[in-house]
Amino acid sequence: MRLYHGSTVDIQHIDLCKSKPNKDFGRAFYLSADEQQALEMAQFRAEFEDTAPVVNVYEFDETLFQQFRYKRFEEYTEEWAQFVYAHRTETQGLTLHDYDIVFGPIANDRVGAQIARFKQGYITFDEFLRRIQYIKGITFQYAFCTQEAVDKLIKIA
Repeated sequence: MRLYHGSTVDIQHIDLCKSKPNKDFGRAFYLSADEQQALEMAQFRAEFEDTAPVVNVYEFDETLFQQFRYKRFEEYTEEWAQFVYAHRTETQGLTLHDYDIVFGPIANDRVGAQIARFKQGYITFDEFLRRIQYIKGITFQYAFCTQEAVDKLIKIA
């Protein structure tokens, strides 16, 4: 399968230590099977960094999923929202699971504001779940969470 990572740099070697904490599925290398989605992420980042967008392209052998600890969220569910909430609010930026790869929907860009509203008691958890769904419709991401999994990605462009 072909996977894409939107960035502002050409990534020849994936270093998980450079991954940001407190993302949807924890510290990981995030990719999409949708090239347009990766391009939009790259363009978004490029605007803030005043540089050019770069879409890194990788191949991943889907038969390898069976050898990894793999978590799959097929849709927006309470379990998914709790998983995202836990990682987005983890005070030390730790990854709170032992999966090698996590697949699931992307939370929208307003997740931080919704977390604050939920913590302050202004919205219920059900409302939190509804509000963090991606505005443009459901879009998915792959989070490669361990070096063992990352090492199976083959850079092709």
